[in-house]
Amino acid sequence: MKKILSIALLLLTLSNYTLAEEVLTSMSMTDITGKSYAVQGTEEGLKIEGLEGKIVFLEFFGYKCPPCLASIPHLIDLQEKHKDKLAIVSIEVQGYSNEETKQFAKDKKMNYIVLSEEKAADVVSYIQQRAQWRGSIPFLVALDTKGNVQFVHAGMLSEESLEELIAELSENKK
Repeated sequence: MKKILSIALLLLTLSNYTLAEEVLTSMSMTDITGKSYAVQGTEEGLKIEGLEGKIVFLEFFGYKCPPCLASIPHLIDLQEKHKDKLAIVSIEVQGYSNEETKQFAKDKKMNYIVLSEEKAADVVSYIQQRAQWRGSIPFLVALDTKGNVQFVHAGMLSEESLEELIAELSENKK
């Protein structure tokens, strides 16, 4: 009897987990320019509407995080250099409002997709669960051209390391 109860509880838990996954897989986020993106969680990563076929660097940063601030010029250079095959999506997670994030991005001349957490809360929660991200920043999730997660890293990466990652993910496309 105990065994049957244990199996029943396990099945119930798994079915609830599956239902929770289904609810969390369809999300949306809106960047500081007002453009919305439908985001679909998949078993292997994320599909972001409008960024199909591109390498995506999904980066979580903070406006008062020294390594995050030091990364911005590298990301600007990489976006300019690889604009046809790379999409950088940065989400500010230290509490700036959408308007504050918009002004911050303008001041820093960020030439890539920037969002405030308030406009991407479901995506942030989803990454927290799926990647077991605990809030350390900068935090990078690199997706290949099919939207599959290929690399996850907490902490700053040099521009050279990011270039190598782009090259590697470009090779995987073939």
